[in-house]
Amino acid sequence: MSCAFTLLQSPVGTLTLVARGECLAAVLWEQERENRVRLGALHRDDQHPTLRETARQLGEYFAGQRQRFDLALDFAGTAFQRQVWAALLSIPFGQTRSYRDIAQQIGHPSAVRAVGAANGRNPISIIAPCHRVIGASGSLTGFAGGLPAKQYLLALEGRQSLALAF
Repeated sequence: MSCAFTLLQSPVGTLTLVARGECLAAVLWEQERENRVRLGALHRDDQHPTLRETARQLGEYFAGQRQRFDLALDFAGTAFQRQVWAALLSIPFGQTRSYRDIAQQIGHPSAVRAVGAANGRNPISIIAPCHRVIGASGSLTGFAGGLPAKQYLLALEGRQSLALAF
């Protein structure tokens, strides 16, 4: 199935919003790593209802007027990845979790590295808040949008005290 996309200018750069049918399938970063998210054929559709609604809700989020998103999501991945991404959706606004916390939540306490890998392949960034997952020490760790974007998103949500880890 072909996917529709549009571009959204945001405080963290140009985001590519992608819909598959009536569901949001991806929020991609300006400097997206090739093949991090596999979507197939894309065509631009700036009037797609799902993409327009996603852009509206993201605008509210960046303006500090939205803490939860209300969008139909289409996660394409393995069963394990979908478990991790579902766990991301449960992290409340303004809170963080470690990779170990997520591994324990999904019933795989020894799969911390696998959780990290799945988190890194989250196709629906910001909406499924992978930026809320941090290192066990409380430091910021890898992020597809880059650590400055992760720091910005966490600061927007009231978590300014977190430090970058390189």
